[in-house]
Amino acid sequence: MSSVTITAITLISYKVLLILIGVWASRRNRGEDDFFLGGRSLGPLVAAISYSSSSSSAWTLLGISGIAYVMGISAIWFAVGSCLGMIIAWIWIAPALMRRSRESDLVTLTDLLLLEMSGAPRVALRWFSAVVIIIAFSLYVAAQFQGAATTFSSNFGFSFHSSVLIGAAVVLIYTMLGGFWAVSVTDTVQGLLMAATAIVLPCAALLAVGGLDGFVEGLQRTSSSDQLSWAGGKHGLVAAGFVLGIVSVGFGTFGQPHLLVRFMALRDERALRQARLLTIVWFCIVFFGMCFVGLAGRILLPALADSESVFFALSSNVLPPVLAAILVAAVLSAIMSTADSQLLVAASAVAHDLRFARGSQARLLLYSRVSVALMVALAVAIALLLPAAVFSRALFAWVALGAAFGPLTIARLANVGVTNYAALASVVTGFSSAVAIHVFIDSPAPMLQNLLPLSLAAACLVVGRPRTTDSAHPKAVVP
Repeated sequence: MSSVTITAITLISYKVLLILIGVWASRRNRGEDDFFLGGRSLGPLVAAISYSSSSSSAWTLLGISGIAYVMGISAIWFAVGSCLGMIIAWIWIAPALMRRSRESDLVTLTDLLLLEMSGAPRVALRWFSAVVIIIAFSLYVAAQFQGAATTFSSNFGFSFHSSVLIGAAVVLIYTMLGGFWAVSVTDTVQGLLMAATAIVLPCAALLAVGGLDGFVEGLQRTSSSDQLSWAGGKHGLVAAGFVLGIVSVGFGTFGQPHLLVRFMALRDERALRQARLLTIVWFCIVFFGMCFVGLAGRILLPALADSESVFFALSSNVLPPVLAAILVAAVLSAIMSTADSQLLVAASAVAHDLRFARGSQARLLLYSRVSVALMVALAVAIALLLPAAVFSRALFAWVALGAAFGPLTIARLANVGVTNYAALASVVTGFSSAVAIHVFIDSPAPMLQNLLPLSLAAACLVVGRPRTTDSAHPKAVVP
């Protein structure tokens, strides 16, 4: 069989598996809590791998490898920052959020942000948070559809439009059917495929460049001095700011609704501890593996026009045709299915946070599924009408969500009192500053793009601390 035939068979088999998982999971949904949180019974393997794959996909496999291809070894700081943010999230945020979600019967991250709020600021924050989630995740999901469709069309000759629609249809079917359980199980399958890929491809690339000695020599031969610098050729305080800015991308983890919801759905403390270890191992394998893929690609394929194509180009170059075809198909499916977590959270913003879903449990499920369909339609429209670089679009969505929700999430879990208006100002400032930097500043420095919106949002909470608090109620706020 030709490599195209093998790729097609693998893709079709994977898509059928996803839909079957959706059918199976649909039987477990009896209400809103099941559809959005899986009945709060997530085990360690599914929690860890679905969290990991939901945080990665197109922007990691294609984006990190592409950035490493262009920037050189300084791109490793993206991996360091991502791993650091994940470790902090699992050590501190996960146990606190799991307990709080049960104590207060929280279904979404917005429920946490609204705790202790009342009046007009509460209403405004609920609506603005939903708008932020819908905008950011529409762009995020569009990036997933776009990255997968580009590769799908180049492999099979389908048009870009047809590729986007095929991928979106499959994701729509199993997400609508199975909700959180379908999303988590399919993300687990996807995450295992990604981990296997991040082991096989770097090992094959290492052999192709002649081992570690060949890798070091080749990197020195094909890279500029800036690409061989850990600070991207910068020095002094500028270098420190450059590194800090890249590492700070991991701080966005604290405000990602599609990741934090995994903590709310965990079964118990034991599952949390086991999932934490599995997640750390997965992150190290995948993020540093993709950095190596980009660096090895610079040695073996130094003249690529599109840096984000290095992953697939290197697969074809260093792997046997059959294995390369299977790898491309598996990763392509993984990229497309990652969109499900973002879609489900965006749907929860419409159906739950905005209170459009009311009535019986069956009615709640219907509204939730309709919300998923609407979000798919919006993401498809963006992917087709407003295409953009996968890494740039995904990074913006990541930074915007982290800046909008991260500081207030930490304040809520730490029982830090803030006024109602300060909470609202933090979310508005974090998101708005991220948008302004992305739109009005051409190629912003990492520190400006990643850290400034977070810092401004946090500053709103510091300035907005209530002047008087009741010691018996440390979470109390004043207008």
